[in-house]
Amino acid sequence: MAVAGTSNDATKAELHRRLHDEREALAQSVDTLRDSLDLRRKIGANLALVALAVFGAAFVLSGGVGATMRLLARRGREGHTTARLGHWAIVDQR
Repeated sequence: MAVAGTSNDATKAELHRRLHDEREALAQSVDTLRDSLDLRRKIGANLALVALAVFGAAFVLSGGVGATMRLLARRGREGHTTARLGHWAIVDQR
């Protein structure tokens, strides 16, 4: 009977050790995942580039390209045309 009890205790100790090792491995995996998903650190390092990209995307999505082209490419309906290059014209609106 003493041998069976010792074997059972050894099995329990082994299971506890394995469980502890698995918990440690899981904790390390979670920390690694958390570090790889840390957007504040990634964006903070490139804040100027991110701000420029957001501004550009907002400009395009809001129709800024079309409005800018309409402003620059007006035909001679308003004011006096000072320069022309094909369809493009610079208009003096005095």
